[in-house]
Amino acid sequence: MRPLPAEDPLAGSSIDLVSDCGNCFGLCCVALAFSASSDFAVDKPIGEPCANLQQDFRCGIHNRLRGKGFSGCTVYDCFGAGQKVSQSTFDGQDWRGSADTARRMFEVFPIMKQLHELLWYLTEALALPATEPVHADLRAMLATTTALTEDTADAIAKLDVAAHRAEVNVLLLRASEFVRAGFKSRNRRGADLIGAKLRGSDLRGANLRGAYLIGADLRDADLRSADVIGADLRDANVAGAKLAESLFLTQTQVNAARGDARTTIPASLARPTHWRS
Repeated sequence: MRPLPAEDPLAGSSIDLVSDCGNCFGLCCVALAFSASSDFAVDKPIGEPCANLQQDFRCGIHNRLRGKGFSGCTVYDCFGAGQKVSQSTFDGQDWRGSADTARRMFEVFPIMKQLHELLWYLTEALALPATEPVHADLRAMLATTTALTEDTADAIAKLDVAAHRAEVNVLLLRASEFVRAGFKSRNRRGADLIGAKLRGSDLRGANLRGAYLIGADLRDADLRSADVIGADLRDANVAGAKLAESLFLTQTQVNAARGDARTTIPASLARPTHWRS
């Protein structure tokens, strides 16, 4: 993630927006449901621990997830919400302690994940020079969202997170427009680009918010300053693509795509191990 100015709310705080599984009680392996599909080998309801979750909250097949039919696990990222809920909201109490703790923890985790995702976007927007006209609003929203993550479990569980997301999104869209102002308008927001042949395309400054790019051919495409917030990049071929300066790109999106050694990504994101060298 781009560095924050020292005066901003997250600078020097205890909030970490990068997943730290070693300080989490395997929440994504218990609190979330998944269905048997190409992404998951079995069905699992909310609240039932994955059969691969060990007593130390580690995954027993972590290095073999894709081969065992759990590629969905290699895509998922919680933006650090797991350790936040485990170590801060519940003060180190794990869900195995009591049924009530488990119920509340599983209720809070998905909401915290959304709040941390919003913090990721706000932090990135605030670090972009072109968004200076809305820096004050971004700082205020960052502080508000940070405060929500620090609230009690009961308060977080009652939060209308959809309404808060909508409020943040208005501000993020304004920030995006400032960044993309110097580019030719390419509004593909929410577009159906499943399997699209976009190899070598100049997509600089494009609005690809919420676009369906599943299986799209984006080899050697230029997505600098393209807004990809919410874009579905599952199985998109991004070999050689320029993604390092894309707006609001997340680890989940990178993990879901298929890249190679030539693909550029932001320094804040990790290069997936399943990408071709």
